[in-house]
Amino acid sequence: MFEVTVEDSFDFRSKEYAELFASSAATAFQHPIWLALLYEKIVGQGAATPLIIVVRAGGRLAMVLPLVRRRYTLLKVVEFADMRVSDYISPVADEEMFSRIVADGRTVAAIRKHLKPYDLLRIGKLADRSLPIERLFGIDKRESMGMSAYSSKLETTFTAWREHQLDNSYRKELDKKSRQLGRMGQARFECSDSIDAIRTTFDALKLYRGKRFDGSDGPADLLQSPSYFEFYMAVAAEGCGGFARTYTFWMDDRAIAGALGLAHRGSLLVILGGFDEAGYRKQSIGSLMFEQIARDCIERGDHSLDFTIGDEPYKITFGGRPSPMWQIFRAGSPLGYAAHMTVEKLPAAKVLARRLVGSHGKKPKSGRTVLPQAPSDEAAGS
Repeated sequence: MFEVTVEDSFDFRSKEYAELFASSAATAFQHPIWLALLYEKIVGQGAATPLIIVVRAGGRLAMVLPLVRRRYTLLKVVEFADMRVSDYISPVADEEMFSRIVADGRTVAAIRKHLKPYDLLRIGKLADRSLPIERLFGIDKRESMGMSAYSSKLETTFTAWREHQLDNSYRKELDKKSRQLGRMGQARFECSDSIDAIRTTFDALKLYRGKRFDGSDGPADLLQSPSYFEFYMAVAAEGCGGFARTYTFWMDDRAIAGALGLAHRGSLLVILGGFDEAGYRKQSIGSLMFEQIARDCIERGDHSLDFTIGDEPYKITFGGRPSPMWQIFRAGSPLGYAAHMTVEKLPAAKVLARRLVGSHGKKPKSGRTVLPQAPSDEAAGS
């Protein structure tokens, strides 16, 4: 027998959740640190209302669905706890337990009852390999998001990785850029391991990204929002030495580029980055930093480098292989059905929906996972 409850003050730092997550098929974006801080720093600031559905079996935690309720004018929407920062979505359960829950009609009915009322249930960022969460909601099939995620296999040595993943001419170009950078001062790359260094890096990222994503071509950068800045900074600080890695490229004592990555089961997911475009664009500092991130991952024994969602060309250049991303929808009222069908059928409505989603839902252009610079010396990412 399963027990289904809503626990909107659920403790993601608890021992029971840590044990569930460790044995689950969930992603880095359902990590205890990530979800605890997301609900505290972003959802808790009024951006949404928590809806955390918890399933227990014999008193033991069996599954957690970290959801939120949001309003878009008159539309009441239930979403996963994404909040524009999570790139992969998954129920927090292991495959066998998830199958048992889905097969139990009373449990599924209880979960669906706790979702109400809503006009529209929408969940995106589902990877090919993710648990079939759509079965919990009576949804027949997933729909394409029209984009892919990219992950690159790492080699056992940095030299082998460069030879197998980077074009010969591009390797020579990066070597040239590295020599140029070395003549400009004392350049060094490191995985920052102190709060002061992490803070310095994030202050630099906020400055560089604020100039690049100023709102003139889409929504402004997420780091310019105090709640999002504090969220990313808190993830980097609490996860330092384990879950989170803050990489910094220094010139003398100044941070000229930086990136935040999440370490999960032998893979590093690079989710945030920025660089001094005015001072070091010609030296391809972003690409040089990414190359050094790959070196660090290989030395740690990681097996893959995950670029997450987005079809930017640099990902293929660095060995990324595409995997399609999916989404699901379910109307809970005539209003929700009409809103979904309008967006699906009318091109103009799709454009408007993308703008609304950029402001309130999925990550906008300026909030996407961004590497500091692409191989073509253009800023990478979208």
